[in-house]
Amino acid sequence: MIEAHRLTKRFGFFTAIAEVSFRVDEGEIVGFLGPNGAGKSTTMRILGGVFPPTSGYARVAGHDVVLDSLRARQAIGYFPERIALYTDMTVREYLGYVADMKHVPAKQQKREIERVMDRCAVTHMAHRLIGTLSKGYRQRVGIAQALLGQPKVLILDEPTAGLDPEQVTEVRKLIRELRGHSTVILSTHILPEVEATCDRVLIINKGRLLAVDTPSNLNRRLRQLSQIHIEAQAPVVSLLEAVRQIDGVVRVEATHTDGNVVSVLVSTEPTKDLRSAIAERVVRQGWPLLEIRPVQLSLEEIFLELVHRRDQVPASQEVSP
Repeated sequence: MIEAHRLTKRFGFFTAIAEVSFRVDEGEIVGFLGPNGAGKSTTMRILGGVFPPTSGYARVAGHDVVLDSLRARQAIGYFPERIALYTDMTVREYLGYVADMKHVPAKQQKREIERVMDRCAVTHMAHRLIGTLSKGYRQRVGIAQALLGQPKVLILDEPTAGLDPEQVTEVRKLIRELRGHSTVILSTHILPEVEATCDRVLIINKGRLLAVDTPSNLNRRLRQLSQIHIEAQAPVVSLLEAVRQIDGVVRVEATHTDGNVVSVLVSTEPTKDLRSAIAERVVRQGWPLLEIRPVQLSLEEIFLELVHRRDQVPASQEVSP
């Protein structure tokens, strides 16, 4: 549904993005993750038809965003980083204006406007001038205009910026509800945003794409060892020794003790899932097993590891993800 191939954008001598390539399949929700200034908004603006790339190409719903710009934009609902709203219009008037521009049939406009206002929780603000709204409500109106016409593709650039925690939760819920109905790419520098809403993640830094994958796959790729957390009621030394003897266990360390409850971090060979073997060994010893779970790298740790690895590679040796 979205295809970017070796996108590069230069502004004078400054290269905002370089050789950025990725695909987003129909119905997917993909997070574009990176710090401020990494190149997220530049990429989103190219996809949204705001300006062309210096080189490379992008297609949305099968249409080239430069050569077939009108049809590409007809398939897109776009929420830019800095949404420009007409402050002297009411919310309903503004959404009607956008519906006209999107060629939403006149007979469907009222129902469609009511739908997006309800989805974005701005129905009670329908007759308020946009100029009198808080930043959070302006964000909601911006998302509502992107949803008008039920576009195949939604491009959301920092959709929760300026929202309070309750509003952030509502927007994340709204985005998750779009899974399978719309293809969504959203940019953010907030790690929990991606973890809470997205199927896959694109990680970008300094204009270059570092990785395109699911967080779990990135975790497996970056970790030399798998790790398992267990918590049991057992003597510390005996528990460590019993787990250490399991084939495939590389390292065992106690991380916390509270009375007779012990927390242990088990490092194992990455190709083996030893949870069942560990559980069986603990239970066989007659020790109550309170918890066992795999330990995953956080997105923050994944991002920092990828940045560190890229910084260690000379530019001439860099390869595309």
